[in-house]
Amino acid sequence: MARYRQTDEIVKLMDNPTIIRNTSIIAHVDHGKTTLSDSLLAAAGIISTQTAGQKLFLDSWDLEQKRQMTVFASNVSLVHTLDEKDYLINLIDTPGHIDFSGAVTRSLRAVDGALVVVDAVEGPMTQTETVLMQALRERVKPILFINKVDRLIKEIKLTPQEIQRKFAKILLRVNTLIEKYAPAEHKKDWQVTVEDGRVAFGSALHKWGLNIDHMKMKKVTFQDIIDAYTGEPAEVGRKVDELSKKAPLPEPILDMFCKHLPNPFEAQPYRQPQIWPGDVDSPTGVGMAKVDPNAPLLMCISTIEVDPHSGTVAIGRIFSGSITKGKTVQLVSSHQKGQVQQVFMSMATDRVIIDRVPAGNIGAISGLPSIHVGETIAEDGIEVHSFEGLRYVSDPVVTVAVEPEDVKDLPLFDKVMHKLTTEDPNLHFHMNKESGEFLLSGMGELHLEITAYRMQEAGLKVKLSKPIVIYRETIGHDYTGPAVMGKSPNKHNKLWITIEKLSDEVIEAIKSEKITDMQSKDERTKILRGLGWAPDDAKGAVAVEENNILVNRIRGRQYVDEIIDHIKTGFREAVHTSPLAKEPAYGLKINLEDVTVHEDPVHRGPAQAIPMTWRPIYCTILLSNPKLLEPLMSFECKVPSEFVSSVITLLNKRRGKILDMPSEEDMITVKAEMPVSESFGIADILRSSTQGRAFWATQFSRWAPVPEQMQEETIKKIRERRGLPPTPPKPEEYFESE
Repeated sequence: MARYRQTDEIVKLMDNPTIIRNTSIIAHVDHGKTTLSDSLLAAAGIISTQTAGQKLFLDSWDLEQKRQMTVFASNVSLVHTLDEKDYLINLIDTPGHIDFSGAVTRSLRAVDGALVVVDAVEGPMTQTETVLMQALRERVKPILFINKVDRLIKEIKLTPQEIQRKFAKILLRVNTLIEKYAPAEHKKDWQVTVEDGRVAFGSALHKWGLNIDHMKMKKVTFQDIIDAYTGEPAEVGRKVDELSKKAPLPEPILDMFCKHLPNPFEAQPYRQPQIWPGDVDSPTGVGMAKVDPNAPLLMCISTIEVDPHSGTVAIGRIFSGSITKGKTVQLVSSHQKGQVQQVFMSMATDRVIIDRVPAGNIGAISGLPSIHVGETIAEDGIEVHSFEGLRYVSDPVVTVAVEPEDVKDLPLFDKVMHKLTTEDPNLHFHMNKESGEFLLSGMGELHLEITAYRMQEAGLKVKLSKPIVIYRETIGHDYTGPAVMGKSPNKHNKLWITIEKLSDEVIEAIKSEKITDMQSKDERTKILRGLGWAPDDAKGAVAVEENNILVNRIRGRQYVDEIIDHIKTGFREAVHTSPLAKEPAYGLKINLEDVTVHEDPVHRGPAQAIPMTWRPIYCTILLSNPKLLEPLMSFECKVPSEFVSSVITLLNKRRGKILDMPSEEDMITVKAEMPVSESFGIADILRSSTQGRAFWATQFSRWAPVPEQMQEETIKKIRERRGLPPTPPKPEEYFESE
């Protein structure tokens, strides 16, 4: 059984990677992750058994408790004894709602295994697939817990045979996803089956759980479980309590962690090529493969917390070496150095100061104020690659205008927004230059609602606009005319531009941060060559902004190097606010073809070079059949057959497109896509039109062109909201002639 240990005893276990299990709990929202976590913490002695299931201990924030919904990932270390051997389990409970899926992405970088929790009635849902896909892409091995089995008995009244058939369908779906997303070498051996003990089932609320090994050990059958829920309420309560004592939930779950999830020695060699592009034969690469605490330090930061007492606290996995108090380290991505002030281990809501965290463990550090999520912490004085960028499943697609109610609160406003965006990189905050508005973008309505609550909690009273959908701008085709010239305001400098569409492969590489503005030129060149770019263009890629790349094709011209930073600034301005509606550009390759520069530095400063750059970019965009892109979300709704027409009607009214409608018994799953702009308020409509019997989920799907018949009106509304003339500019407004 798991049991509480003093900190010094846990610290001793950190030095033996063979007994360490770094794992997370992942699931669709409301499938019971945090309720399950309570039982695991109770087994470790961190909370009482009596309050487990109701306390929701890892939902430490008051709003999480009120909403009964996880918003932040929470870390805890506990000890489990199996076959007289102690195991250290570093556990991360993750959010289930799609709006907070970024926290799942970040947490999975730190772990080697994941417990997938599935509601026995609802089965795998959209977010189940999403989080499992995320885990498998990080080469994180899954095991399965089928929760809320009591609902199959009490609500649906299934027989033992029917329960087993229900389990078989869930297993088939989960294993299909594993086959689809797992790395090639693990598509078969990571399949979860009841027979090998990698599948457990039970009720987190009622605190009982079993897998095949424990059913045999405890001599419990499916009929015994059904019998426990049969009879008068008082009798059922007594029998279920007896079941929880005979088959306590933590035992099979924790045993599965130890038996079926890999330790760092096993996991790091096959995870290394996926998450770190460095030289495997370097001292750091060898140290990572061997989980060597004495090798050069390599740590990946997965979570940032801004604490009023400790300052910026960075949490992450140590893959090589050890992190110690007072150690001077380098922040590889941001090209900085810093000194670690304190080292911590996380114990749910507490951080415990310790001296050191060795390779194979998850630890926390303070003293590096400028650090960001995804940063690579490495040994000072060595050359080392950053970890691969985190691949988020969604983009921020909903925006609100936000401002403090009292102008005197502007300093606090700045401080709070810095804290929020540092802790949550899926929040984007910027000022609209045209309107002067402060704009906050997030993954969805709920994400922004929660953020607003956090502002109030920090003592900041703000005014929020209604949600605004974020669009993107792109081109319908590559520009095919002669290079477009831009002149500096003083007419002494000239720049020629062409424009092309980036391939989907390059866009994906930017999204996943395989291509970044901060990486070395050689590294970026190599990746672009691998994606089919011509050598000169790959070598000439000088700036990456959002999902756009600036390529310098200019050769043999004087003073280019002296103004290239100004040109980059002009490029960034252009792609941040494109000409159609001042929305960000998407998927553009902007080529610098030629330039003439005045010999006198006075005549080629930023005031001259920046407009000389963005004006011809605007012109080429407008000459290339510009398109407005809107965000689409995938929509999945499980609903009894008698209510399916209501769901279809809702989708038809909101420009939804039905993709599939598989049926299972008396339930139909409606799979569709719909514009984010049409999604606001659907929760209330679905509840009322289906009498509360629909289970649904949404997530960002893709960017797609606004329908041709709607583009003009949509652009007009965006421009008017921003205080701009209703009609976009013409290319002639930016065209320069010799």
